[in-house]
Amino acid sequence: MTFEQLLILAILFITVALFLWGRFRHDVVALMALLACVVVGLVNPENAFSGFGHPAVITVACVLILSRGLQNAGAVDALTRIALPSNAGRMLSMLALMGLGALLSGFMNNVGAMALLMPVAIHVAKRLELTAGQILMPLAFGTILGGMTTLVGTPPNIIVSGFRAEAGLGSFSMFDFTPIGLAVAVIGILFIALIGWRLVPARKQSGLEGFESGAYITEVRVEKGSKADGMRLSEIEKELIEVDAQIIGIVQKEVKIIAAHSSRRIYENDILMLEAEAESLTDALSILGLKLEESIEQAASEQAQETHTSSNTIPESEQSAEQQAEQDKPNRTGEVSLIELAVLPSSMLAGRSASDISLRTRYGINLLALSREGARSMKRLRSIGIQSGDLLLMQGDPESIAEFAADNGCVPLAERELRIPDKVKIWQASLIMLFAIAGAAFGILPAAVSFAIGVLASMVVKTVPLRQVYEAIDWPVIVLLAALIPVAGAMEATGTADLIACFLLESVAQGNAVIGLALILIVTMFLSDLMNNAATAAVMCPIAIGVATTLGVSPDSFLMAVAIGASCAFLTPIGHQNNTLILGPGGFRFGDYWQLGIALEIIVVAISLPMLLIFWPL
Repeated sequence: MTFEQLLILAILFITVALFLWGRFRHDVVALMALLACVVVGLVNPENAFSGFGHPAVITVACVLILSRGLQNAGAVDALTRIALPSNAGRMLSMLALMGLGALLSGFMNNVGAMALLMPVAIHVAKRLELTAGQILMPLAFGTILGGMTTLVGTPPNIIVSGFRAEAGLGSFSMFDFTPIGLAVAVIGILFIALIGWRLVPARKQSGLEGFESGAYITEVRVEKGSKADGMRLSEIEKELIEVDAQIIGIVQKEVKIIAAHSSRRIYENDILMLEAEAESLTDALSILGLKLEESIEQAASEQAQETHTSSNTIPESEQSAEQQAEQDKPNRTGEVSLIELAVLPSSMLAGRSASDISLRTRYGINLLALSREGARSMKRLRSIGIQSGDLLLMQGDPESIAEFAADNGCVPLAERELRIPDKVKIWQASLIMLFAIAGAAFGILPAAVSFAIGVLASMVVKTVPLRQVYEAIDWPVIVLLAALIPVAGAMEATGTADLIACFLLESVAQGNAVIGLALILIVTMFLSDLMNNAATAAVMCPIAIGVATTLGVSPDSFLMAVAIGASCAFLTPIGHQNNTLILGPGGFRFGDYWQLGIALEIIVVAISLPMLLIFWPL
């Protein structure tokens, strides 16, 4: 063993120990490893940060951005309503929920898919009279399994493909992972839905919401082409029962009607006064094709202002200060947020309505809804007198909302997520993702280039606002990958990967290729349960290639084993971000994962090994 090999092994050992310790974030540990390799001369300083330009890193970042576009447009919400049965039993509900999670995870970031479906899972758990954790853990595992099915489903697949390309064998294509990944995902999901969910401890959930704010009263308009156009009030109320929303009044031809008869028909341009929680508004809007009244009025106001501005021939220097200020008032940053404000007892808003405050003129923001615990006002939203203790759901530029809160004695409570459905944006975001996938799948363009073009298109059509482009990227994962790629290169360059491979083969596998393949799969799976799956893939790929080279067999099956093992982290809450995501909402403890996880990992090994030998023969 050479001195350089001892150095890289020492760095690798300390890196894995720090990953397991968990005292420092994974990206910090990866940077430590990279800089240590540079300092001791194992990595050329000129190439230290070459990993940031690696195709795998670019692809991961682009997929995260395109996933945000699908989320913003409401495409996932629309798919959820179509795919999930509303009154099915436990088994069918779990199958549908996990199947949808797996499908989404195959083509978008699986953490994003999990985050989008968590509220749905909690609603399903209540309907099925199960604890939230008994639905959340199956969903988390289902999304992890789904990520194995395509190149872009999970970062380990992209990393493995990158190492194959560096070995001179070319990259894996979009659906090279599908035969084995799909078989493992289908059997794993069936096992969980039929038997496995019973192994999940029934814990009381905690922290599902930061706070309970009660139901909001808001106003929505029936637009042309809306499903609600022409429906009876009773039919609309039946649709809204599923999302815990109700109509408390309507406005027809400027006439307000409280407790309208259930047989009354609703038509285009009618306004419905809706009572619903903030999280239910999206579903209520989507189901019936409704639009928030304030958003419509703002759009009309801005259009009128643009028309007035274009026809105004008065030079800017001759305009009054008030005219210029009114033109400058619209959104400062281009970002639109939904923020909940609590009205303090000392607030100047007490007794005043939204119309009195002139929100749109003075601040360029909208009052979308108002919540008053224990009381319900029958007045129009714009004319409701605000009281101390009210919660206001405000829409607009975060800076403007903060200015309004400071001026008027309000305190921000939380930023709410309300994805207002937009059919045009849904189609745009979906087509961009499909074309990006097609470009990579059919070899028209390299995956990194194809998805980068998709990101550019998203920025142009604004399915992802410019500011969110950078917010959508999980930077710790990007830094982790970029830092470990040169470290993995140092393992190969010093012959350390081959050294480890020889040790494993001689001491355990004893030259048997099938045992060697099983060993790589199990070791990768074990490491992935203890440290980040992307880091595991980066560490194990050089070793897998070294084992295959020593045995004189194709490295493809060994690289695929790494991809499968790195994705199958089911024993701990730290192995995968989706496991961490459900820890609090599910009320879980650290040791609650292994009961279902160990059974699932045994099934994965039993299914994937023969499939590897069939589709990627040695």
